[in-house]
This record gives sequence, structure tokens and C-alpha cells, in this order.
Amino acid sequence: MRVLITGITGMVGSHLAEYILAEHPSVEVYGLVRWRSPLDNLRGVLPRVTLHQAELRDLNSLVLLLNRVQPDRIFHLAAQSYVTSSFDAPADTLQTNIIGTTNLLDAIRLTHQNPKIHICSSSEVYGQVTAAEVPIREHNAFRPASPYAVSKVGEDMIALQYFLSYGLQTIRTRMFTHTGPRRGDFFAESAFAKQIAEIEAGLRRNPMKVGNLDSVRTFADVRDAVKAYWLLLDRCPAGEVYNIGGNRTLTVGAMLEALKSMAHCKIEHEVDPALLRPTDVTLQIPDISKFQAATGWQPEIPLETTLRDLLDYHRERLKNAAGVA
Repeated sequence: MRVLITGITGMVGSHLAEYILAEHPSVEVYGLVRWRSPLDNLRGVLPRVTLHQAELRDLNSLVLLLNRVQPDRIFHLAAQSYVTSSFDAPADTLQTNIIGTTNLLDAIRLTHQNPKIHICSSSEVYGQVTAAEVPIREHNAFRPASPYAVSKVGEDMIALQYFLSYGLQTIRTRMFTHTGPRRGDFFAESAFAKQIAEIEAGLRRNPMKVGNLDSVRTFADVRDAVKAYWLLLDRCPAGEVYNIGGNRTLTVGAMLEALKSMAHCKIEHEVDPALLRPTDVTLQIPDISKFQAATGWQPEIPLETTLRDLLDYHRERLKNAAGVA
């Protein structure tokens, strides 16, 4: 079997590559990269994956890629995924996520290939829900509250349309908050962990800077998430959509306090107005029963383990950076 992962250099993509190589060693893993993509996250598996340069916004490069790889499965994870950045560059976010996904699906159609395709949408498509709508089910209304969320609505719907119009085997997921080692610094829990590590190392002074701490999130570990994605293409029918998420629900503030309790020194924090979004989604609790019924998947890694591993990841990065300097 041949598997193609777009976004293979990111947090989720790199963990997915590691999972496939460890649990399904007969599978050939290919990755889409850009010429400037950092490869740090793939350090442990780089000799065992085959990388090809392509650009989601260049249809021709995707046609060439698909003709070379001819994958049996595609995990489409590549995206402009930073909500805050999408307010600064909305057109770029829409181009990358909607047009990029359309180009990928069109390249599959034009090359007459028939892989199973995971399209990674987002829980952000639901926007701000009411208390009566919790836990959120797949048929809940879309109320996107950021350009990023709008782009994920477009990506989600174009995947459905290519299934309905052309029979492409797209399966969509709306993943709720997931984190762990290699999480980008723009995301709250990773930004918190990085600042704690810097304060411990004497590179930053208290207090650390935070945004909105009142939002409620259900957290999952990225290593549980990639297992879910593999099961998705193993067991789920084309054309469907599934919520996926963890089993620990708490406020962002409570998550911060859990991280602070793991620090090697006293950590203080204060709200930085610059970190508050123009609009925010403050209630995200998923109903994942549809996906669990289809696959039997269960999240296994405790949130405390996830947060400790994330904090240790940032500690190790600082240590390595100091060694290089």
C-alpha cells in the first residue's frame, strides 16, 4: 500500500508518518513538501519516507506528484491552520485551504486515480454554539467565526461535492482540539508551554502572556488523533463526515494551571490584549459517538501526559538551541 500525506512536516503529519511506519511497516509513506519546508519533525523517520516537492496552489505540480506516487490512500493535512493569522491574511488562508484542496481533488480526478482520501476539516466550522447544542453533532449548523473557519467550511464542502459529482472517495473529519509534542507555537497550549520553558531557563521574565482563558475545550492527544485518522480510512465509507475529539473537557485557564503545576519554578500570567481575537469560539465539546460506532476508537492518552510531553518538548528545543549557540 502507498500512502501520501500532505502536511507531513507538521505536528499531525509527522506523528501520522511515525504511526504508520511503526504499526504498518509494509506501507510505503510519501509526503508532499514545499522547497522551504522544515524537516525537523521528521528527523526520526526521514530515511524511511519519500518526499516530493509540490504546491497546493499549483495544479500541475499536484498532477505530476500523483502520477509519480499513485497512492492508495491520501491524508490531506496541509493547511494554513492558525486562526489568529487568518485575520491578518484572510485571502491567503482561503487560497491555501479552499483552492489548494480543490486543486488536489481535481488532480486526483484528472489523473483518473481512485484513492481513499481523508479531508481534514475542523471543529471551527461550527463557530459559537449555544449550550443547547452541546455536545456538538455533525449535523449542527455552521457559524464560522474566523477566515480560517470559513476556509474549512469551503474545504469540507468541496470534498463533499467531489464525492457527489465525481465519485471521489473523500471522507471528512472535524477534529476538535488536539495537541502534544511539535504543536506550533501559535496555539494556546504550546505558547503557554514554550513561555514556561523559557521562564525556567531564565530566558523570559514572569508574568507569561495569555489570551482568553474562559473558552471551554475538549482536548485530545495528537498520537490518539493519528490512530483515529488511520481507522477512518480503514473502516469508514466515502462521503461521510465525523467529529473526532478527546474525552477531557476544561477551560483554557484550567489547562494553563495544569501546565503551571508542572513547572520547575513559580509561574505568573497576565492577559495580553494583543492575544485576544476579534471573534472567538468559546464552547467546543464534541459528540464523537458516530465515529466511535464506525471504528471502535477511544482516546487513551491522559491530558496530563499530553501536557507534560508538550512542556518537555519545549524544554528540549531550548536545550538544543543553546547547544547549537
